[in-house]
Amino acid sequence: MRICVVASSRFPIAEPFAGGLEAMTHGLTRELVRRGHEVTLFAAPGSDPSLPVHHLEPARFEVSKAAMADVNAPSSSVLTDHHAYLDLMLRLQRTGAERFDVVHNNSLHHLPVAMAPAVPVPIVTTLHTPPLPYVESAVHLGAGASTFVAVSGSTAAAWSHVVPSTVVPNGVDLSRWRFGTGGGPAVWSGRLVPEKAPHEAIDACRRAGVPLVLVGPAHDPRYYEREVAPRLGRGVEYRGHLDHSELAHLLRRASVALVTPAWDEPYGLVASEAMASGTPVAGYARGGLPEVVGTDGGVLVAPGDVVALAGAVREARGLDRAAVRRHAERTCSLEVMVDGYERAYRELVHGPVAA
Repeated sequence: MRICVVASSRFPIAEPFAGGLEAMTHGLTRELVRRGHEVTLFAAPGSDPSLPVHHLEPARFEVSKAAMADVNAPSSSVLTDHHAYLDLMLRLQRTGAERFDVVHNNSLHHLPVAMAPAVPVPIVTTLHTPPLPYVESAVHLGAGASTFVAVSGSTAAAWSHVVPSTVVPNGVDLSRWRFGTGGGPAVWSGRLVPEKAPHEAIDACRRAGVPLVLVGPAHDPRYYEREVAPRLGRGVEYRGHLDHSELAHLLRRASVALVTPAWDEPYGLVASEAMASGTPVAGYARGGLPEVVGTDGGVLVAPGDVVALAGAVREARGLDRAAVRRHAERTCSLEVMVDGYERAYRELVHGPVAA
Protein backbone atom coordinates (compact mmCIF):
# COMPACT_ATOMS: atom_id res chain seq x y z
CA MET A 1 0.00 0.00 0.00
CA ARG A 2 0.93 3.66 -0.33
CA ILE A 3 0.95 4.90 3.25
CA CYS A 4 1.32 8.45 4.53
CA VAL A 5 2.50 8.62 8.17
CA VAL A 6 2.03 11.97 9.91
CA ALA A 7 4.34 12.46 12.89
CA SER A 8 5.37 15.23 15.26
CA SER A 9 6.33 18.62 13.85
CA ARG A 10 8.14 19.53 17.07
CA PHE A 11 10.39 16.55 17.85
CA PRO A 12 12.39 14.74 15.15
CA ILE A 13 11.90 11.02 14.58
CA ALA A 14 15.52 10.24 15.39
CA GLU A 15 17.63 8.91 18.24
CA PRO A 16 17.86 9.79 21.02
CA PHE A 17 14.07 9.91 20.90
CA ALA A 18 12.19 12.66 22.70
CA GLY A 19 9.69 10.08 23.96
CA GLY A 20 7.79 6.89 23.30
CA LEU A 21 5.65 8.38 20.53
CA GLU A 22 8.75 9.22 18.47
CA ALA A 23 10.30 5.80 19.11
CA MET A 24 7.06 4.04 18.14
CA THR A 25 6.78 6.11 14.94
CA HIS A 26 10.36 5.23 13.97
CA GLY A 27 9.79 1.51 14.49
CA LEU A 28 6.42 1.56 12.69
CA THR A 29 7.82 3.36 9.63
CA ARG A 30 10.91 1.18 9.38
CA GLU A 31 8.89 -2.04 9.63
CA LEU A 32 6.28 -0.90 7.07
CA VAL A 33 9.11 -0.16 4.61
CA ARG A 34 10.70 -3.55 5.34
CA ARG A 35 7.37 -5.22 4.51
CA GLY A 36 7.36 -3.60 1.06
CA HIS A 37 4.93 -0.73 1.54
CA GLU A 38 5.53 2.62 -0.14
CA VAL A 39 5.75 4.91 2.89
CA THR A 40 6.06 8.69 3.16
CA LEU A 41 6.77 10.01 6.65
CA PHE A 42 5.99 13.66 7.36
CA ALA A 43 8.05 14.61 10.41
CA ALA A 44 10.10 17.36 12.01
CA PRO A 45 13.42 18.49 10.53
CA GLY A 46 16.29 16.44 11.89
CA SER A 47 14.43 13.13 11.53
CA ASP A 48 16.39 9.99 10.64
CA PRO A 49 17.44 10.33 6.96
CA SER A 50 17.38 6.55 6.52
CA LEU A 51 13.58 6.80 6.71
CA PRO A 52 11.44 7.99 3.75
CA VAL A 53 10.99 11.35 5.47
CA HIS A 54 9.58 14.64 4.19
CA HIS A 55 9.99 17.52 6.60
CA LEU A 56 6.96 19.18 8.15
CA GLU A 57 8.48 22.50 7.20
CA PRO A 58 6.17 24.69 5.08
CA ALA A 59 7.16 27.84 3.22
CA ARG A 60 8.38 30.48 5.63
CA PHE A 61 5.62 32.51 7.20
CA GLU A 62 5.81 35.18 9.88
CA VAL A 63 2.76 36.40 11.72
CA SER A 64 2.57 40.19 11.64
CA LYS A 65 3.32 42.30 14.69
CA ALA A 66 -0.25 43.53 14.55
CA ALA A 67 -1.60 39.98 14.86
CA MET A 68 0.83 39.04 17.63
CA ALA A 69 -0.25 42.15 19.57
CA ASP A 70 -3.60 40.44 20.17
CA VAL A 71 -3.94 39.62 23.87
CA ASN A 72 -4.92 36.03 23.01
CA ALA A 73 -2.09 35.43 20.52
CA PRO A 74 -0.59 31.93 20.91
CA SER A 75 3.10 31.22 21.40
CA SER A 76 5.44 31.01 18.43
CA SER A 77 5.80 27.23 18.83
CA VAL A 78 2.01 26.76 18.72
CA LEU A 79 1.84 28.89 15.58
CA THR A 80 4.68 26.94 13.96
CA ASP A 81 2.90 23.64 14.62
CA HIS A 82 -0.40 25.04 13.34
CA HIS A 83 1.16 26.31 10.12
CA ALA A 84 3.02 23.05 9.47
CA TYR A 85 -0.06 20.85 9.87
CA LEU A 86 -2.35 23.24 8.01
CA ASP A 87 0.07 23.21 5.08
CA LEU A 88 0.25 19.40 5.09
CA MET A 89 -3.51 18.84 5.35
CA LEU A 90 -4.23 21.30 2.53
CA ARG A 91 -1.72 19.43 0.36
CA LEU A 92 -3.35 16.10 1.23
CA GLN A 93 -6.73 17.61 0.35
CA ARG A 94 -5.44 18.54 -3.11
CA THR A 95 -3.23 15.55 -4.00
CA GLY A 96 -3.80 12.85 -1.37
CA ALA A 97 -5.82 10.56 -3.63
CA GLU A 98 -3.11 10.60 -6.28
CA ARG A 99 -0.30 9.78 -3.83
CA PHE A 100 -1.68 7.59 -1.03
CA ASP A 101 -4.08 4.78 -0.20
CA VAL A 102 -4.29 5.61 3.51
CA VAL A 103 -3.07 8.28 5.95
CA HIS A 104 -1.89 7.29 9.43
CA ASN A 105 -2.04 10.28 11.77
CA ASN A 106 0.51 9.57 14.48
CA SER A 107 0.66 13.15 15.77
CA LEU A 108 -1.05 14.77 18.73
CA HIS A 109 -2.29 17.75 16.73
CA HIS A 110 -5.98 18.45 16.15
CA LEU A 111 -5.80 19.57 12.51
CA PRO A 112 -5.30 16.09 10.96
CA VAL A 113 -8.50 15.05 12.75
CA ALA A 114 -10.44 18.26 12.09
CA MET A 115 -9.59 18.29 8.38
CA ALA A 116 -10.09 14.57 7.79
CA PRO A 117 -13.47 15.12 6.07
CA ALA A 118 -11.70 17.17 3.39
CA VAL A 119 -9.04 14.54 2.62
CA PRO A 120 -10.04 12.10 -0.17
CA VAL A 121 -8.33 9.05 1.39
CA PRO A 122 -9.14 7.22 4.65
CA ILE A 123 -7.37 8.35 7.83
CA VAL A 124 -6.50 6.30 10.90
CA THR A 125 -5.51 8.25 14.01
CA THR A 126 -3.62 6.68 16.89
CA LEU A 127 -4.63 7.89 20.36
CA HIS A 128 -1.34 8.16 22.27
CA THR A 129 -2.53 10.24 25.23
CA PRO A 130 -5.49 10.79 27.51
CA PRO A 131 -8.13 13.10 25.98
CA LEU A 132 -6.91 16.48 24.69
CA PRO A 133 -9.33 19.46 24.44
CA TYR A 134 -8.60 20.51 20.84
CA VAL A 135 -8.64 16.92 19.60
CA GLU A 136 -11.99 16.29 21.34
CA SER A 137 -13.36 19.34 19.50
CA ALA A 138 -11.98 18.06 16.19
CA VAL A 139 -13.54 14.63 16.73
CA HIS A 140 -16.98 16.14 17.33
CA LEU A 141 -16.81 18.30 14.20
CA GLY A 142 -15.31 15.59 11.98
CA ALA A 143 -17.34 12.68 13.28
CA GLY A 144 -16.92 9.55 11.20
CA ALA A 145 -14.13 10.90 8.99
CA SER A 146 -11.32 9.20 10.93
CA THR A 147 -10.88 5.72 12.32
CA PHE A 148 -9.29 5.62 15.77
CA VAL A 149 -6.84 3.19 17.32
CA ALA A 150 -5.73 3.37 20.97
CA VAL A 151 -2.39 2.16 22.30
CA SER A 152 -4.03 0.36 25.25
CA GLY A 153 -7.39 -0.62 26.62
CA SER A 154 -6.96 2.02 29.30
CA THR A 155 -6.50 4.74 26.67
CA ALA A 156 -9.46 3.44 24.67
CA ALA A 157 -11.62 3.65 27.80
CA ALA A 158 -10.40 7.18 28.53
CA TRP A 159 -11.54 8.28 25.05
CA SER A 160 -14.74 6.24 24.97
CA HIS A 161 -16.95 9.22 25.88
CA VAL A 162 -15.63 10.93 22.73
CA VAL A 163 -15.03 8.23 20.14
CA PRO A 164 -14.84 4.42 19.91
CA SER A 165 -11.46 2.91 19.12
CA THR A 166 -9.84 -0.45 18.58
CA VAL A 167 -6.68 -1.34 20.50
CA VAL A 168 -3.28 -1.94 18.90
CA PRO A 169 -0.67 -2.06 21.68
CA ASN A 170 2.70 -0.47 21.02
CA GLY A 171 5.63 -2.74 20.27
CA VAL A 172 9.41 -2.77 20.31
CA ASP A 173 11.97 -4.36 18.00
CA LEU A 174 12.99 -7.48 19.90
CA SER A 175 16.14 -7.81 17.78
CA ARG A 176 17.34 -4.43 19.09
CA TRP A 177 16.21 -4.92 22.68
CA ARG A 178 18.03 -8.19 23.35
CA PHE A 179 17.99 -10.43 26.40
CA GLY A 180 20.55 -9.72 29.12
CA THR A 181 21.59 -11.46 32.31
CA GLY A 182 21.12 -8.47 34.62
CA GLY A 183 22.96 -8.16 37.91
CA GLY A 184 23.55 -4.40 37.68
CA PRO A 185 21.84 -1.36 39.18
CA ALA A 186 18.20 -0.41 38.80
CA VAL A 187 17.36 1.80 35.79
CA TRP A 188 14.76 4.52 35.32
CA SER A 189 14.37 5.82 31.75
CA GLY A 190 12.15 8.48 30.21
CA ARG A 191 11.55 12.21 30.24
CA LEU A 192 12.59 13.76 33.56
CA VAL A 193 9.33 15.66 34.15
CA PRO A 194 6.87 15.83 37.07
CA GLU A 195 4.30 13.53 35.46
CA LYS A 196 6.92 10.76 35.21
CA ALA A 197 8.04 11.26 38.86
CA PRO A 198 11.65 10.01 38.67
CA HIS A 199 12.23 11.52 42.14
CA GLU A 200 9.94 8.84 43.56
CA ALA A 201 12.03 6.16 41.83
CA ILE A 202 15.10 7.62 43.58
CA ASP A 203 13.38 7.59 46.96
CA ALA A 204 12.18 4.01 46.51
CA CYS A 205 15.57 2.68 45.42
CA ARG A 206 17.32 4.45 48.27
CA ARG A 207 14.84 2.91 50.71
CA ALA A 208 15.38 -0.53 49.10
CA GLY A 209 19.17 -0.15 49.20
CA VAL A 210 19.49 -0.60 45.43
CA PRO A 211 21.69 1.70 43.28
CA LEU A 212 19.86 3.54 40.48
CA VAL A 213 20.81 5.00 37.11
CA LEU A 214 18.51 7.66 35.60
CA VAL A 215 18.42 8.11 31.81
CA GLY A 216 16.49 10.56 29.62
CA PRO A 217 16.06 14.20 28.59
CA ALA A 218 15.53 16.78 31.35
CA HIS A 219 12.67 18.56 29.59
CA ASP A 220 11.68 20.50 32.71
CA PRO A 221 14.84 22.18 34.10
CA ARG A 222 13.02 23.65 37.11
CA TYR A 223 11.67 20.26 38.12
CA TYR A 224 15.09 18.67 37.62
CA GLU A 225 16.84 21.27 39.78
CA ARG A 226 14.17 21.13 42.48
CA GLU A 227 13.45 17.40 42.77
CA VAL A 228 16.13 15.37 40.97
CA ALA A 229 19.50 17.09 41.32
CA PRO A 230 19.41 17.28 45.15
CA ARG A 231 18.74 13.54 45.32
CA LEU A 232 21.74 12.49 43.17
CA GLY A 233 24.78 10.83 44.70
CA ARG A 234 24.94 8.06 47.29
CA GLY A 235 24.20 5.36 44.70
CA VAL A 236 22.04 7.46 42.35
CA GLU A 237 23.47 8.64 39.03
CA TYR A 238 22.05 10.63 36.09
CA ARG A 239 23.65 9.68 32.75
CA GLY A 240 21.80 12.05 30.42
CA HIS A 241 19.90 11.29 27.25
CA LEU A 242 21.18 8.06 25.67
CA ASP A 243 20.49 6.61 22.23
CA HIS A 244 18.85 3.21 21.91
CA SER A 245 22.04 1.18 21.65
CA GLU A 246 23.42 2.71 24.86
CA LEU A 247 20.11 2.35 26.68
CA ALA A 248 19.70 -1.25 25.47
CA HIS A 249 23.16 -2.11 26.84
CA LEU A 250 22.23 -0.54 30.18
CA LEU A 251 18.89 -2.38 30.38
CA ARG A 252 20.48 -5.75 29.60
CA ARG A 253 22.68 -5.29 32.67
CA ALA A 254 19.97 -3.80 34.91
CA SER A 255 18.49 -5.81 37.77
CA VAL A 256 15.15 -3.98 37.65
CA ALA A 257 13.52 -1.11 35.73
CA LEU A 258 11.38 1.45 37.53
CA VAL A 259 8.33 3.05 35.89
CA THR A 260 6.70 5.68 38.11
CA PRO A 261 3.93 7.62 36.33
CA ALA A 262 2.17 10.39 38.23
CA TRP A 263 -0.44 10.49 35.45
CA ASP A 264 -2.46 7.86 33.58
CA GLU A 265 0.36 6.51 31.43
CA PRO A 266 -1.29 5.61 28.09
CA TYR A 267 1.04 2.68 27.42
CA GLY A 268 4.56 2.81 28.87
CA LEU A 269 7.03 1.92 26.11
CA VAL A 270 9.93 2.02 28.58
CA ALA A 271 8.37 -1.00 30.32
CA SER A 272 8.32 -2.95 27.05
CA GLU A 273 11.95 -2.04 26.35
CA ALA A 274 12.96 -3.27 29.79
CA MET A 275 10.99 -6.52 29.60
CA ALA A 276 12.37 -7.28 26.13
CA SER A 277 15.80 -7.07 27.77
CA GLY A 278 14.68 -9.59 30.39
CA THR A 279 14.61 -6.85 33.04
CA PRO A 280 11.55 -6.98 35.30
CA VAL A 281 9.57 -3.83 36.02
CA ALA A 282 8.81 -2.32 39.40
CA GLY A 283 6.27 0.45 39.07
CA TYR A 284 2.87 1.97 39.64
CA ALA A 285 -0.35 0.29 38.51
CA ARG A 286 -1.65 3.28 36.60
CA GLY A 287 -3.05 3.84 33.11
CA GLY A 288 -1.99 1.21 30.61
CA LEU A 289 0.91 -0.20 32.65
CA PRO A 290 -1.05 -3.09 34.20
CA GLU A 291 -1.89 -4.28 30.66
CA VAL A 292 1.72 -3.98 29.52
CA VAL A 293 3.43 -5.54 32.53
CA GLY A 294 0.75 -8.09 33.39
CA THR A 295 1.55 -10.66 36.07
CA ASP A 296 4.69 -11.97 34.37
CA GLY A 297 6.65 -8.81 33.57
CA GLY A 298 7.16 -7.30 37.01
CA VAL A 299 5.56 -6.04 40.21
CA LEU A 300 3.17 -3.07 40.29
CA VAL A 301 1.89 -1.25 43.36
CA ALA A 302 -0.54 1.56 44.17
CA PRO A 303 0.41 4.88 42.52
CA GLY A 304 2.45 7.22 44.70
CA ASP A 305 3.22 4.65 47.41
CA VAL A 306 7.02 4.92 47.64
CA VAL A 307 7.25 2.45 50.53
CA ALA A 308 5.37 -0.20 48.53
CA LEU A 309 7.48 0.63 45.48
CA ALA A 310 10.65 -0.07 47.46
CA GLY A 311 9.22 -3.50 48.26
CA ALA A 312 8.36 -4.01 44.58
CA VAL A 313 11.96 -3.19 43.64
CA ARG A 314 13.26 -5.92 45.96
CA GLU A 315 10.63 -8.44 44.79
CA ALA A 316 10.98 -7.76 41.06
CA ARG A 317 14.75 -8.26 41.17
CA GLY A 318 14.10 -11.89 42.03
CA LEU A 319 11.86 -12.68 39.05
CA ASP A 320 12.90 -15.09 36.28
CA ARG A 321 14.42 -12.92 33.55
CA ALA A 322 13.79 -15.53 30.84
CA ALA A 323 10.08 -15.53 31.75
CA VAL A 324 10.03 -11.73 31.57
CA ARG A 325 11.53 -11.86 28.07
CA ARG A 326 8.97 -14.48 26.97
CA HIS A 327 6.19 -12.20 28.21
CA ALA A 328 7.58 -9.39 26.04
CA GLU A 329 7.80 -11.70 23.02
CA ARG A 330 4.13 -12.68 23.42
CA THR A 331 2.69 -9.24 24.05
CA CYS A 332 4.77 -6.29 22.84
CA SER A 333 6.76 -7.08 19.73
CA LEU A 334 7.07 -4.65 16.82
CA GLU A 335 5.77 -7.34 14.46
CA VAL A 336 2.53 -7.79 16.42
CA MET A 337 1.99 -4.01 16.48
CA VAL A 338 2.52 -3.57 12.74
CA ASP A 339 0.30 -6.59 12.00
CA GLY A 340 -2.46 -4.71 13.83
CA TYR A 341 -1.95 -1.53 11.83
CA GLU A 342 -1.81 -3.41 8.54
CA ARG A 343 -5.21 -4.93 9.35
CA ALA A 344 -6.57 -1.46 10.11
CA TYR A 345 -5.20 -0.09 6.83
CA ARG A 346 -6.62 -2.98 4.79
CA GLU A 347 -10.08 -2.62 6.31
CA LEU A 348 -10.11 1.10 5.55
CA VAL A 349 -8.97 0.60 1.94
CA HIS A 350 -10.68 -2.68 1.03
CA GLY A 351 -13.46 -3.04 3.62
CA PRO A 352 -13.82 -5.53 6.51
CA VAL A 353 -12.13 -8.86 5.95
CA ALA A 354 -14.40 -11.89 6.39
CA ALA A 355 -13.48 -14.13 9.32
